[in-house]
Amino acid sequence: MNTVYFNGSYIPKEEVRISPDDRGFLFADGIYEVLIAYGGQWFRRSAHLARMANGLRALRINGADPAAVGAAVDELLVRNGIGAETVCAYIQITRGVAPRKHSFPASDTPPTVYAQLMPFVRKAKVDTGVAVITVPDNRWARCDVKSVALLPNCLANQRAQEAGAYEALFVRDGVVLEATASSLFAVYDGVARTAPNTNYTLPSITRDVVLAICMQEGIPFAERPIFLHELFDADELFLAGTTTEISPIVQVDGRPIGDGRPGPFTKRMVELFRAETEEVAT
Repeated sequence: MNTVYFNGSYIPKEEVRISPDDRGFLFADGIYEVLIAYGGQWFRRSAHLARMANGLRALRINGADPAAVGAAVDELLVRNGIGAETVCAYIQITRGVAPRKHSFPASDTPPTVYAQLMPFVRKAKVDTGVAVITVPDNRWARCDVKSVALLPNCLANQRAQEAGAYEALFVRDGVVLEATASSLFAVYDGVARTAPNTNYTLPSITRDVVLAICMQEGIPFAERPIFLHELFDADELFLAGTTTEISPIVQVDGRPIGDGRPGPFTKRMVELFRAETEEVAT
C-alpha cells in the first residue's frame, strides 16, 4: 500500500514532500477523516465524506472537493491492488502553503490534500473488554470539527497508556462526553444512552450506526448526558468508533463496571455491528 494520493497525483509515499510553510504543519489548520473498507468495500463512505465536507465548511477551507477526494481513495484501492482485504484510509486536508501569519492566505491558495491506505488491525477486545480512565476535558469548544489539532487527545490517551488503560474519557462540568478517539455508550436497565451531539462531541459515524441498529432492532436508547456521578452505576459501558468498532469497557479508573466482564448488551451490539460490516463486504 505504498501508493498514496497527494495534491492530484498518485505517487510512492516516500516521494511526498510537505512544505514547512504548510498551515497544517504551522497551525494544525486542517481536518482529517478515517474510513474502513471491509472486504474492499467502504463502510458508510457517504457519511464520512459528508462529515469531511462539514469540517471544511466550519474551518472555511476552500478548493477541496469531497467527491473528488472520495474518488481518490477509491482509486487508491485499485492502484494498491486491494481486493477482498480490509484496510483503513486516512485523509488529511489543510489550508495549504502560505507565509506564516494568523489570518487566512489568499482565497485562491490551493489546499494540501493527502490520502493513504493502511492495514486495519481490529482493536475491539470483545472477549475481555478494556479499561479506561477519566480525564478533565481541556479541548477547544469545537470538538464537532474533526480537526487535526489533537494535542489534548494525544496527551489524554498517553495518560491512559501510562495507566495501563486502553482509552481516556473526557469529563466536562461533571458530564462524561466521549473518549479520545471513540464515542461512549452506557447501558442502564437495557437502555443504551449516549451523549447528544453538541459542539463538545464529534458527530461519530459509528455512534450513528449503533443508534440505527437500535432503531432497527427495537432496542431502547436515549441521547442524554452521562454524568460522572452515575457512570459506575451503569450495567455496561462500551466504546464505538471507526477503528475501535464496538469495544466493551469493563473498568473505569480502576473500578469494575458491572461484574467486570463484557455484558450481554454489548456482546449483542458487537454481533449486530459486525453483521453490518459483513453485509458491506459481501
